[in-house]
Amino acid sequence: MKACLLRHALALAALATFYLRADDWPQWLGPQRDDVWRETGILEKFPAEGPKVRWRTPIGAGYTGPAVANGRVYVMDRQLTPGVSNPSNPFARGEIPGSERVVCLDEADGKIRWKHEYDCPYAVSYPAGPRATPTVNDGKVYTLGTEGNLICLDTEKGKLIWSHELTKDYKTKTPMWGFAGHPLIDGKKLICLVGGEGSVAVAFDKDSGKEFWRALSAKEPGYCPPMIYEFAGKRQ
Repeated sequence: MKACLLRHALALAALATFYLRADDWPQWLGPQRDDVWRETGILEKFPAEGPKVRWRTPIGAGYTGPAVANGRVYVMDRQLTPGVSNPSNPFARGEIPGSERVVCLDEADGKIRWKHEYDCPYAVSYPAGPRATPTVNDGKVYTLGTEGNLICLDTEKGKLIWSHELTKDYKTKTPMWGFAGHPLIDGKKLICLVGGEGSVAVAFDKDSGKEFWRALSAKEPGYCPPMIYEFAGKRQ
């Protein structure tokens, strides 16, 4: 897997929308988190020469996918400190200086509307960049960085509303591959996999960041994102 998975000039977002006003894709796996696109009248087969690219916008590296909502595209990337490079062996671990960014682009032309950047040295395997896709809900965008920075931003200007450093706040360790569980909105709650004693799963107030509840214990949270199912007559 190459480090430029996200350094793809974000033509991906432009191609995904074909610039038709269609259903938003505000989180990992879409509106209902089931990987089903319910839009009608979609293009079922690309032309032989491929779909026309509407725009390209250079961004940094990473593994996160884009979220699309209300005419904007949200994505995360990583910016290495000048003069620093990632190791040739992606399994090698050691502190790599750099920052993470949340980038908001205009869906129509790919122009960057705003950026939120914060210092974030990496000490994980495959250190190209963030893993988790942003989650957009009710005028806010929620992101989870590779080293456990859980952030809530205003979608209009990118203003910071609240944040948590999960490794410090919950005394847990960053997994070998980094935090990767895409945040889940459930009503007023933002549910996130954290790790540690009694806090594998934690629910936060999506507006204030205050904790509602925590549950389960494990050394690490794993990499699967939280999901909600109806099973045996119970929502869980």
